[in-house]
Amino acid sequence: MAGPISTDGDPVRVLIVDDQSMIRAGFAALLDAQEGISVVGTAEDGLGITDIVRRTQPDVVLMDIRMPKVNGLDAARTIFAMPGEGPKVIMLTTFDADEYVFSALRVGASGFLLKDSPPEELVQAVRVVADGEALLSPKVTRALIADYAARPASPEKDAPLLGQLTEREREVMTRVARGRSNAEIADDLFLAEQTVKTHVSRILTKLDLRDRTQMVVAAYESGLVRAG
Repeated sequence: MAGPISTDGDPVRVLIVDDQSMIRAGFAALLDAQEGISVVGTAEDGLGITDIVRRTQPDVVLMDIRMPKVNGLDAARTIFAMPGEGPKVIMLTTFDADEYVFSALRVGASGFLLKDSPPEELVQAVRVVADGEALLSPKVTRALIADYAARPASPEKDAPLLGQLTEREREVMTRVARGRSNAEIADDLFLAEQTVKTHVSRILTKLDLRDRTQMVVAAYESGLVRAG
């Protein structure tokens, strides 16, 4: 399970993978101009992504979901299959609810970002993910809920995993799945925010999850939280 990336003294290294040259150039120019962020490479496709990652050693990969040769989902799978602690991946898309989005989250992506997001959101996304957090906006959470609501009922194959969690950890996980921030969860449960962070960290460790994004997916797939 990948942990937070230390950014003390060193810039966050970013790799941009997108088949549109204007997107690559625009994002690279924007991010390179930010303090504490360095674009270490760009690529127009997911083909040969392991070699690119080894060569550039990024902390965060911004990657288009839809590319002609090797799409972002397959490229992300390849990255996460690499030995050692690899980079975090933010998927880029032009659709609010791209058909690949949920698969990408399950594979291990730290979230996704719309290509037409304001510049400050792109910069913030890189910083948030580099710090070990997940990038799951309320809009994505709503889309995830809608996706599960549209599915027929199925056996809760992951339910036994939740037996490892305490009652409080289940309460925290439920609220994370509903899109609540640590501060909001702290208010809900009358806890200190640091205590909530500790519970989140323990849940991730017990369930062997990468981040909050995978926690949301696990909450729905296990039946802990039900759509609607």
